Amino acid sequence: MALGKSLQKCEKVFISEADQYLFAQGTHYDIYKKLGAHFSEEDGVKGVFFAVWAPNAEKVFVIGEFNDWNEEANPMTETKTGGIFTVFIPKVKEKQMYKYLIVTPEGKKLYKADPFASYAEMRPGTASRVFDIHNFKWTDNAWIKKREESDVQKLPIAIYECHLGSWMKHPNTGDEGFYTYREFADRIAKYLKEMNYTHIELMGIAEHPFDGSWGYQVTGYYAPTSRYGTPEDFMYLVNTLHKNKIGIILDWVPAHFPKDAHGLAEFDGTCLFEHPDPRLGEHPDWGTKIFNFGKGEIKNFLITNALYWIKEFHVDGLRVDAVASMLYLDYGKKDGQWVANKYGENKNLEAIEFFKHLNSMILGTYPGVMTIAEESTAWPGVTKKTEENGLGFSFKWNMGWMHDFCEYMKLDPYFRKDNHYEMTFAMSYNDSENYILPLSHDEVVHLKCSMLNKMPGLGEDKFANLRVGYTYMLGHSGKKLLFMGQEFAADHEWNENTELEWFLLENPMHKGMQEYIKELLKLYQSHTCLYEIDNKWDGFEWINSTDTEKSTYSFIRKNAMGTKNLLFVLNFTPIERKEYRIGVPELKKYKLLLNSDEKRFGGEGLEQPKDIMAEKVSWDGKLYSIPYALPSFGAAVFEF
Repeated sequence: MALGKSLQKCEKVFISEADQYLFAQGTHYDIYKKLGAHFSEEDGVKGVFFAVWAPNAEKVFVIGEFNDWNEEANPMTETKTGGIFTVFIPKVKEKQMYKYLIVTPEGKKLYKADPFASYAEMRPGTASRVFDIHNFKWTDNAWIKKREESDVQKLPIAIYECHLGSWMKHPNTGDEGFYTYREFADRIAKYLKEMNYTHIELMGIAEHPFDGSWGYQVTGYYAPTSRYGTPEDFMYLVNTLHKNKIGIILDWVPAHFPKDAHGLAEFDGTCLFEHPDPRLGEHPDWGTKIFNFGKGEIKNFLITNALYWIKEFHVDGLRVDAVASMLYLDYGKKDGQWVANKYGENKNLEAIEFFKHLNSMILGTYPGVMTIAEESTAWPGVTKKTEENGLGFSFKWNMGWMHDFCEYMKLDPYFRKDNHYEMTFAMSYNDSENYILPLSHDEVVHLKCSMLNKMPGLGEDKFANLRVGYTYMLGHSGKKLLFMGQEFAADHEWNENTELEWFLLENPMHKGMQEYIKELLKLYQSHTCLYEIDNKWDGFEWINSTDTEKSTYSFIRKNAMGTKNLLFVLNFTPIERKEYRIGVPELKKYKLLLNSDEKRFGGEGLEQPKDIMAEKVSWDGKLYSIPYALPSFGAAVFEF
């Protein structure tokens, strides 16, 4: 983009008394259009209007490329109330770098990046950059309109969790080699369509200084990271996904922020963004700061930020990280490290109110957009409506299901009979929330092994184990999330410094796993019974959940109309069941749609009949049943 943006037509930007009042109240949902750096015109002169909230500063200056970083060239003026400092600087160009020099009453100088900057210098640089985000030509109106008319609870949602910087890299470029947002857009859209995913969830898009944090320690909440390009490049990515009918979810991190000198910590020399009491304002285990959710300006900063990503970047959902750490005052803390609320409890009343405010604003303003809670406890009503005293999220990650699933799948099959009900337990509470079943990045790092290497046994048994596990995940109530690389059974744990092991696709077993995931997701999207009723027993029925000796499970998924129902039969042992009998509800043909043992998926390829007629043989509490030769570690899905 040209650097001559200051020559284009623009209107005057200024901070009014109403702006200051609403910001202090926590209800100025367009405050990002006032605070930060914005092209403006004053008395016929074009330039940039800078505004920063630093109420405890003695003086504030703007320093940057446009004034040769002269610390006294551009002093800012404090508004009458609210602690906002402003200045208009002529002839500032797009992409020029700047910072705020904040002088405390004690004379200490702080060099801070702009909390509202929409673009930042590439790390290890820490400056902000001037950028106008309003020039991109969107072409996703049809997608947005359809989104507004949709009920996300009744849609197929199959999410590909992805770390952009390590999905794929340019060859022979060392550890950097990042694809740009635009390069990634064209490749990932094609891949997701081929694989039948409906959404992508991107980790670490907001600007962050340390690659190893994966984007979970944010310094630039309003800036797509410059690692992969400009804000317009990121808009191109979103627009491309929408043109290909792929939704995009961003990880969003309001739980904490790092102590980096250029960031939000002690922003104006005081605990401005964080709570001043370290028992409320710091995570001792993480070494990070906690936002002061009782302060109007802080709530405004965060809620407006969430709305900003949806409004300006057209994202379809936000997955909120570490929700439990916000809800509990004693999360990760020992006695003496936390302060009880006014009722003597460990509930963070201010964070609870924050979530209700956040979700009511997002879901009330943008129908069809999702908010997703990564909440790891049994906190009640996470996805219950706010008017019913819930937190108001669209979905909650089912961390309990994930834990039970992984622990069961790691077991030697001999011991699975003694842990049979780990796999059925999640259905006992399934109707308490709207769930997403996640097998996320957290399950394949820090010596936890890849999904493939969690499986017991050797060689082909590992792959067969994983295929039957993934089939159980697909059939189970709840939307789906799988981390990148697990769709082709990545061999090693995820490493953010290297690209995925794409070379494994030259191996027929890994290629077969990729084909199997593709078929599972095709089945998912083509059968409403797998997603239409996810949070009620109307959509799920156990046929046999108690076959502990054989470690098999069978169940039915149903839609509202009772048509194209699916019967799942799963064998979690290496023992073939040549005449396995399954109870069925109707005397009719059962059509085999998916057989995990097919050769194209890496199985043995034993021939199976395409249709099986039910017999008048009572079984599993049903009047009828079908016989099926169930392969070792075999999964079968029938339509009826």
